[in-house]
Amino acid sequence: MEPEDNTTNNSVDNLPSTAPNSRRSLTWMFIHLVVYLPLRFWCRTKIIGAENLDNNRGGVLLVNHQSYLDPLFVAVRLSRAVSYLARDSLFKVPFIGWICRNTHVIPISRTAFRGGSVRTALDRLEQGYLVGIFPEGTRSSGAPQTFKPGFMSLVRRTDVPVYPVAIIGADKAMPKGAWFVRPATVTVIYGKPLDADELKVLNESEEREAAEMVRQKVDSLYVANSPRAKIAYSD
Repeated sequence: MEPEDNTTNNSVDNLPSTAPNSRRSLTWMFIHLVVYLPLRFWCRTKIIGAENLDNNRGGVLLVNHQSYLDPLFVAVRLSRAVSYLARDSLFKVPFIGWICRNTHVIPISRTAFRGGSVRTALDRLEQGYLVGIFPEGTRSSGAPQTFKPGFMSLVRRTDVPVYPVAIIGADKAMPKGAWFVRPATVTVIYGKPLDADELKVLNESEEREAAEMVRQKVDSLYVANSPRAKIAYSD
């Protein structure tokens, strides 16, 4: 195994969170304690672009989805809570539902991003939470696939920063159908928040066009930080 490169200053392990009321729950902190070392060293989780996150206010994380572990990979090196949106059927699963209810997860319908979920997410953003969304709606392998436009219901109702986030390698750590986490290198890249022109596209363009713009932002992070993706992209 290659040792993790700790020469950059992008790690957020010790960054303070000054955003109001965004503290992690006791369940969140316990899970963080349990998974931190395995994800940090077994999966050799690397963080890029942590300095792009504004720790003084809430924000929306729009992330590609490669494995069931993605919520952990995105949040395990952060010192603040991420409130994820997840399908409501998970809340009916024994133990998993209890974890969801105690780690700030917001239930959403598989077929629609309903008003109650949007209001809850907006409240969390006002309180200073990061709200995490996986717009693909299902796991994919490799580069980000089509983003479903349902997340527009949230981002068009808030003025907090919107961050594209790319995950690379989680599909190797836990591929579809796998029962165990495999040793792999997983990289999480937090992009810069969408700028004024991009937010204008997000707010004024047709929803599918706007969703594709965000997907391309995530894809550009993926390509820039994945050697295999660079080769495929050049072909």
